[in-house]
Amino acid sequence: MAELTDKGRRTRQRIVEATALRILDAGIDGTSLDDVRAETLTSKSQLFHYFPGGKAELVRAVAVWEGEQLLAAQEPHLSDLSTWESWAAWRRGLEEYYFDRGRWACPIGSLTAQMAAADAETAAFLREAWTSWRTRLADGVRRMQAAGHIDPGADAERLATSVLAAIQGGLLLSQPERATWPLEAALDTAWTTLHALPPTTTPPAEP
Repeated sequence: MAELTDKGRRTRQRIVEATALRILDAGIDGTSLDDVRAETLTSKSQLFHYFPGGKAELVRAVAVWEGEQLLAAQEPHLSDLSTWESWAAWRRGLEEYYFDRGRWACPIGSLTAQMAAADAETAAFLREAWTSWRTRLADGVRRMQAAGHIDPGADAERLATSVLAAIQGGLLLSQPERATWPLEAALDTAWTTLHALPPTTTPPAEP
């Protein structure tokens, strides 16, 4: 695709965002290019100008954008996670991202469930989003270990994965309920697990 003008980039982004909302509401199978054209008031030629690969390319663009938005929404706390207070602030921000915006499902979780087995290229984008999220959570666990708050022998990657699993499971149950308490309950359990790990008995050495 040729280099886009500022107006072209804005139009392309508007199409991506509208498609993302449609997919979150109706699923990928329930989202056609005609639906996207109607919702964005774009012509068929415009749509294929920005996404020459058609629906598959558009869905991949949605996957990339949703992954970026999800991580950005967790900042600045996701890049900290060095105290229990920063973990609590991160949790509040995550709940606001989902529920204050009326998102009763995780965008990248939904895309993974619908596309991971059907489109290898989209699956690669989604895998990158999951890996980045898990890595940042694991880095937070390591900061807590370095500060003496969590057992230094605990496996940070496995703990980060368990937190992600709690988020996704809680959201899955929150979706049909249209209620926040399933996610809150799942995160409470993850919190209990983190707090139950015995901290070091002596403070970390000064650098």
